[in-house]
Amino acid sequence: MKVLMLTPYLPYPLLSGGQIRTYNLLKQLAPKHEITLFSLIKHESEKQLIKQIAPYCKKVQVFRRSEKPFTLKNIFHTAISQYPFLVIRNRVAEVTDAVKTELMETQYDLIHAETFYMMPHLPKTNVPTILVEQTIEYSGYESYAKKAIWPVRGVLNLDINKIRRWEKHYWQIADRLIVMSHEDKKFITQHVSQPDKIDVVANGVDIDWFAQKTKQLPNSPTVLFVGTFNWLPNQEAVRFLVNQVWPLILQKLPRAQLMIVGNAPTTEVMTYTKKFPNITVQGGIPDIRDAFARAHILIAPVFDGKGTRYKILEAMASQTAIVATKTAVEGLGLTPNKQVLIADTAPDIAQHALELLTDNHKREQLAQAGLRFVTSHYDWSLISRKLDQIYQTIGEKT
Repeated sequence: MKVLMLTPYLPYPLLSGGQIRTYNLLKQLAPKHEITLFSLIKHESEKQLIKQIAPYCKKVQVFRRSEKPFTLKNIFHTAISQYPFLVIRNRVAEVTDAVKTELMETQYDLIHAETFYMMPHLPKTNVPTILVEQTIEYSGYESYAKKAIWPVRGVLNLDINKIRRWEKHYWQIADRLIVMSHEDKKFITQHVSQPDKIDVVANGVDIDWFAQKTKQLPNSPTVLFVGTFNWLPNQEAVRFLVNQVWPLILQKLPRAQLMIVGNAPTTEVMTYTKKFPNITVQGGIPDIRDAFARAHILIAPVFDGKGTRYKILEAMASQTAIVATKTAVEGLGLTPNKQVLIADTAPDIAQHALELLTDNHKREQLAQAGLRFVTSHYDWSLISRKLDQIYQTIGEKT
């Protein structure tokens, strides 16, 4: 089948959940489909990365968006536009023109749009459209706005209302809608007139790739936090971990180390190394397996948002035991106390972490159970098969 795919990022390097997902799906689907990829980039230097994607695509074309989100132009256009900032920041006129030209010159079987805010680039067309919602955007921003001070909250709520309106609009008009979990499907079902068009295609993990790195644990008990910091729930999660959980762990285990790893660390996150003992912060590292190889456990204290859950899948694939909140593992089908330890308060999270850091046998049992689970449920070969079936179903109808 001929597929035109639109993404708000180049699917390489593998720094964010979206990049990881798109790259691996392209890799798996390439032998069966002819995919043309249109992606947004922020820097001219990203063009040299096209060669990493090219083997899996018929054609790759990239388009520049503003390097920084909060430009005067973006803010002004948001103020006078019916679209939210998220759409304005990712809307590039050249993409719309290129899509129109592409659809006129080539007969495509379907259009695959990653994220609702790529949908405004599409002209009216009879080509079936798949919208992939990696997260429910307005839900994550709502949680953040509730905790903001009043003047900021008021401005955020105005923009969130726009996000909610347009996100739901594109849920309605897409021919098929793909979500990450059954919980997301249940949520969106309440807001669309055709719930049977919603499919769950979960995220996956490259089991073989993670198996190539073995554990190289340091002498000090080491805790890992992983998260892309331009996603607000991750900022809140690491703040909660550092300020409320970490002091409790240090009281009982003063030798413990905390590694904070993730793309685009904020200024606040970078200050943790100066304010608190035994903390290191790294931005996007070349190989995330190196971080997992040095970690005894992963802590994922996420309370808001519906995200990609990659940190959980990668931890299991790397045989790293996990302590997480209910939200952090929502929709993955994990059994508490078997593949993961679950807690939602700082004392309970700290207690679970201490149990695993001081009990090698329990930690190894949890890690091995996680590896068996992720291998049988979340390998990319299994996940891509589901997406391929959806492609084929659409193709049969066109």
